[in-house]
Amino acid sequence: MVSVLSVVPRGALAVPRTAAASVSLSVLSLVGSVGLIGLAAVPAAAAAAPAAPATPAAPALPPPVRPEDRGGDHLTVVVEHAGAGLDGTYEVSCHPGAGNHPDVAGACRVLDSNTRWGRDTFAPVASGGSCTMLYGGPATAHVTGTWAGRPVDASYDRSNGCEIGRWDRMVPLLPRVGSASGSASGPPSDSPSDSLQ
Repeated sequence: MVSVLSVVPRGALAVPRTAAASVSLSVLSLVGSVGLIGLAAVPAAAAAAPAAPATPAAPALPPPVRPEDRGGDHLTVVVEHAGAGLDGTYEVSCHPGAGNHPDVAGACRVLDSNTRWGRDTFAPVASGGSCTMLYGGPATAHVTGTWAGRPVDASYDRSNGCEIGRWDRMVPLLPRVGSASGSASGPPSDSPSDSLQ
């Protein structure tokens, strides 16, 4: 037989300490040689009350999705000086794709392909490197928001070869723009008309 004493705050009972210590409650019973069967503690009021008829629970509906409740993949892209039809402010959300960006699926695809664990998807060009002195035009872009659970605040331009390459890696999130000479930016071509003279 096991005795159990209740823990009661000091002064809560008017029973002397020696009397409280002598009160014991048998909570376990042994049945035959099988051993311990269980403990059942049911308040007397609950045992005497009839069971209420079961009513089906109404299905729980999720709260409506607000813009601030969306996943962490939401970006705002502001493009300036890129040319007619390219300048503007674009919203893009991924997972699932949404927004007023002209190519939401393509933007999400390029973001996913450029995202690597432990690397900043929007990292600036490393300082101290050698960049070709190409000018890709006056286009600029500013990307803000959240991507992969991290805040984003990245600026882009086309002021040299490194910056042009960084921009082009983000096409179509950023628009494909022409260089100062009017040719479309992108990977170099083998045609003689595109080579420097």
